[in-house]
Amino acid sequence: MQVEPVVLSGAHVRLEPLTADHVEALWAVAQYPEIWRYMPFRAGTREEYEGLVGALLSGQRAGLTLPFVTVRLHPEPQVVGSTSFLEINPVHHRLEIGSTWVTPAHQRSPVNTEAKLLQMTHAFEVLGCNRVEFKTDSLNATSRAALARIGAVEEGTFRNHMIMPDGRIRHSVWFSITREEWPAAKARLVRRLSD
Repeated sequence: MQVEPVVLSGAHVRLEPLTADHVEALWAVAQYPEIWRYMPFRAGTREEYEGLVGALLSGQRAGLTLPFVTVRLHPEPQVVGSTSFLEINPVHHRLEIGSTWVTPAHQRSPVNTEAKLLQMTHAFEVLGCNRVEFKTDSLNATSRAALARIGAVEEGTFRNHMIMPDGRIRHSVWFSITREEWPAAKARLVRRLSD
């Protein structure tokens, strides 16, 4: 399983490999505190955000991550967020989709739905993944409901999994979609986009 930078395009969204050239556009749309509430890192200042981008790019060079910039295509192309392949494990043919955020105006929209469809189609049908994982803060009811809606199976909770930037101890809920479950999950995502 060879994970390399790739552009993933659909009708509503394009996922472009993150580069240092995207920092300005991403920073301009990252100014919503609610985006970062459940993230296990800080990105509220320019310095923190540049550190996050640097860590993602460093992980990409090491073959551990593949970060994307989320570009809404209509009515004109506009950067609206980011998402990543994380925890890439070529030996066991699995990866995580995470560090996903979009501006509040694009949450629960075709942008986020199609981004997940593009990422999972690439993961299962191009990379040959056996499993795609997701994890979210146990307090993030919106994320948990969204993962269930796309057909991800809740697997359990890792208690005391992370220490959040504010010192709160986070429990993380793990979800996954397996290769066998992918056709049904894909059909569900396609239906959601056509509604």
